[in-house]
Order: sequence, then C-alpha cells, then structure tokens
Amino acid sequence: MMNIEIGISERDRQDIAAGLGRLLADSYTLYLKTHNFHWNVTGPMFNTLHLMFEQEYTDLAEAVDLIAERIRALGAYAPGSYAEYSRLTSVEEASEVPSATEMIAHLVKGHEAVVRTAREIFPLAEKSNDESTCDLLTQRLQVHEKTAWMLRSMLN
Repeated sequence: MMNIEIGISERDRQDIAAGLGRLLADSYTLYLKTHNFHWNVTGPMFNTLHLMFEQEYTDLAEAVDLIAERIRALGAYAPGSYAEYSRLTSVEEASEVPSATEMIAHLVKGHEAVVRTAREIFPLAEKSNDESTCDLLTQRLQVHEKTAWMLRSMLN
C-alpha cells in the first residue's frame, strides 16, 4: 500500500479517523432512529413530524457518506456494521415506539450527542492542521445544533 503524505502524521490520521468512526456511528444510529420515527409517528402532529423526520434522515444519509469518505481519505477503514455502530455510538436507541412528543425529545438528545462527539474530535483535527476534517465537523455541528434547537422549540 502506498504511503499517505498529506501533511498529517500517521498517528494523528489514525486518531482523527477513530473519532470520525464514533461520529459515523452516532450519525448512522441517529439516521436509523429518525427513519424509524418517520415511519411510526402518529397523532395531531403527524404530517409535520413525518415530513420533518424525512428531511432529517435524508440529511443524515448524506452525512454518513461524507464522514465515511473522510475516514477513507485519512487511510483508515470506516466502520460499517451494526455491531461496530452499537459499540461506538453514544446515541441511545429507542426500544419501543414512543409518543410523538417523546420522539422529539429522543431526537433532541440524539442530535446533542452527535454535537458532543463532533466537538471531541475538533481539537485534534485543528492541531493537526486537518482543515478538511475541521470543515466537515463545522458543517455537521451547525446542522445538529440547529436541528436540536428546532426540535426543542416544538417541546416548549
């Protein structure tokens, strides 16, 4: 295999990729949870939530691809199994179908968990001058913080 010479040390690339693996697991778990809620939401807010959840899981589907591709660009393999995601994620799964209001609260917590994971990776990416990862993290932070705020606003 060819050496990767992109100005980031092997050790830093491995550490950043490991952090991105956790972000990928969080994002995929949140994707699955959001898609589940899209399918199973009921009640007076059905149409609003059904459409909102569809927009969110569509964004997450695109995000997991970008995150996995960044992991590969750093020279690591992206985690890609439910077993790996289960081990790596900080997003709690929903074991049953909650009410619409509970779904919103679950998703707020999920988006906030993704934000915390992204923030954990940022200092190393920044220290390593890994602007590509910093840019990806910044974009994901903006999306997840805004989505958590919008969902939170529905609960007040």
